[in-house]
Amino acid sequence: MNTNSLYFFIIAIAILLSCLTNFGFSSLLEPFLFLKSNGQNLYPSFQNTYLASHEWWRLITPTFLHFSLTHLIFNCLWIYILGSKIEVIDGKAVFLVLFLVSGLSSNLGQYFLTGDYLFGGLSGAVYSLLGYCFILDLDNRGQRYDLPNALYIFMFIWLLVGFTGLLSIFGFGNVANIAHLVGMIAGFVLGLIAKYTLKF
Repeated sequence: MNTNSLYFFIIAIAILLSCLTNFGFSSLLEPFLFLKSNGQNLYPSFQNTYLASHEWWRLITPTFLHFSLTHLIFNCLWIYILGSKIEVIDGKAVFLVLFLVSGLSSNLGQYFLTGDYLFGGLSGAVYSLLGYCFILDLDNRGQRYDLPNALYIFMFIWLLVGFTGLLSIFGFGNVANIAHLVGMIAGFVLGLIAKYTLKF
């Protein structure tokens, strides 16, 4: 692993924040959640968090939170696999834009489409990176990023299975399916933009 890479710092931040918040069981969790708690046991609001308190970092910090060790390891592994390829082939700037746009869009999508604010994980970004690679691999017969077709199939099936509720039944906990879906769509869109404007 290249310690000068962006994906390394993303993984390091995810590990740091997940451990610092004790995988969601610490009082230190609140400053990193999507919405700000007002300390009066009232339902946190988007307006209070962003328009009144201006705590804009919360738009991205949930991306780094994880609520189990398995969740953290699984997501960090995919950030390494996909991020290392994109960063080397397409450059640090492209990878950074991909990560930030996917993190923001998946977090916003999860909140506005479900009303939930207690969520976290790199999964939305992972699906975005996967969607991006999928679009650019279509014209390159899978040779641009050298990712097997079985990987795309597995991840797309995993996304669909998440919406059935089976993952919760088998002990994977509550899954932010909307964040996954929005992340993947963002990846498709970014892949098309890169294809037709950057001529990748």
